[in-house]
Amino acid sequence: MIDFLDRNIFTPHPELLVFLVVAFGFLIGKVRYKAIALGAVTGCLVAGLFFGAQLKVQIDGTVKNLFFIMFLFALGYRVGPQFFRGLKRDGLPQVLNAVIVCVTGLLVSWLFASMLGYGPGLSAGLMSGALTQSAAIGVAQDAIGTLPGLSAGQVKSEENLVAVGYAVTYPLGTILCAMLLANVLPRLYRKDLAAESTKLAAELDAPDANPDLGEGYYEVVLRAYKVERPDIVGRSIDDFENQQKELGRRIYITQVRRGGKILEHSQSTALQTGDTVAMSAIRGDLVSYDARTHVGGEADDVELLGYRTETLHVVASEKAQLGRTIGELRREPFMTGVYVDKLYRSGAEFPYRLSTKLERGDTVILTGPKRLVDPAGKQLGKPVPTSFATDMVWIGLGIFLGGCVGIPALTAGGVPISLSTSGGGLIMGLIFGYIRGKYPTYGNVPPGAQWFMDTLGLCLFVAVVGINAGPSFTSGLSTAGWGLLIFGACITVIPLLVGFFFGHYVQKIRFPILMGVLAGGQTTTAAIGAINETSKSQIPTLGYTIPYAIGNVLLTVWGAVIVILNH
Repeated sequence: MIDFLDRNIFTPHPELLVFLVVAFGFLIGKVRYKAIALGAVTGCLVAGLFFGAQLKVQIDGTVKNLFFIMFLFALGYRVGPQFFRGLKRDGLPQVLNAVIVCVTGLLVSWLFASMLGYGPGLSAGLMSGALTQSAAIGVAQDAIGTLPGLSAGQVKSEENLVAVGYAVTYPLGTILCAMLLANVLPRLYRKDLAAESTKLAAELDAPDANPDLGEGYYEVVLRAYKVERPDIVGRSIDDFENQQKELGRRIYITQVRRGGKILEHSQSTALQTGDTVAMSAIRGDLVSYDARTHVGGEADDVELLGYRTETLHVVASEKAQLGRTIGELRREPFMTGVYVDKLYRSGAEFPYRLSTKLERGDTVILTGPKRLVDPAGKQLGKPVPTSFATDMVWIGLGIFLGGCVGIPALTAGGVPISLSTSGGGLIMGLIFGYIRGKYPTYGNVPPGAQWFMDTLGLCLFVAVVGINAGPSFTSGLSTAGWGLLIFGACITVIPLLVGFFFGHYVQKIRFPILMGVLAGGQTTTAAIGAINETSKSQIPTLGYTIPYAIGNVLLTVWGAVIVILNH
């Protein structure tokens, strides 16, 4: 069957093979054990190696380079805001720990690769897989292509060995990292991640008089009640809401029906017996108030409850509100009836607490009645309309400029050293992503487009790498030997232990946060998933984002450095 397909489809049309490999790769990537999944990237590489070994079809290098530079720009664009934010004073401890983990990983990889006598290809593959950094594959292959004294055949052989080393070491590296951080280290130090995370969450919310669940104001409910009790008859809406505010409850009357008609909203409206009121509130506040006792029976009024609501994205920029906590902001008059649904910081969703301070460039998602949300948004900063259109002028220009920056080369010891077009794409992605994080009105890249450039771009690149390396995979694996797997495991664990000891004993980072820092420094997404699952909280994520950005940049660059060191 494969011979038939080879003769009639894939040889003249190799592009079809790429998409077949991607399909099987994503299927393989769904293999999961608890919070640990093999992942689409590894799945595409495995599928590519298999089909490449069987069909012996070669894909043009331009296709591979196109996908890779697109992926690296998207990577930089995604982590750029966190990368530069980490350079601020409050992020430096996490940055330092991430740098220690990454540098240790490079040195240990260089040491073991030298001991085993590996060339630049296997050295780069060993490091990329053990440190779970897929982007280092492409950077290493670019660097191998610039090495002096290698024939075209030798260059191709070394490039293929990168894929061999990565395919063998990556799955074990992912599993070891997740197990070490989510289970082994907490047990050795007798730390209950769930209890520690709960305790830390309470401390983070301590300054607030009435902390909620700590995950934001997403538990908002809307109910209608008949005005029947004397407790509320004759009182104005403003008087009622102020009383609830003094009691620490966020309960608002959004609309009133009287005599069959919905009244125009006014805070001075006095409630009368027989009115039907719509109340918007945090679920827990409404339960503690017991509206049926103090207002009257609940009503099902579709029109009253169906008023126009809005979800508004606002970029924080008003000086008067910057530096204030979410808990302080929610007590402001302009936030009456308005709730914070989510908070995005540096381009990524931020698991905020009531004690979280608002920073310039934060994107706050407000929800509530349109008549209340719009004024609240203007008080916080600049409302940004959501759009599904990608700013391709911004993206195309960024990739082009990045490629141009990466072309010039310096020579050190007879070896030409340059960022390469892909490395330049990463750097420009960081810069453009940072600008986007500070000024979100520019360079819109919706989640679908981000996923296409980032995840699918990398998977398509890896699929081509696997197809081209497939014919030499068996011989390359026999050349590497079992040392590849054993020392790969050591390279995964040693940097994490070094980072842990430094973070725990020197930096005194709290245990749940430190686990997130280490997972981010080694860029292992599966590990933070396992940590959050064990801790039953998103608290460890607070330590993940900045080290993840630093680790992505450094470990990607290490792909070229290890090639030069082991040349």
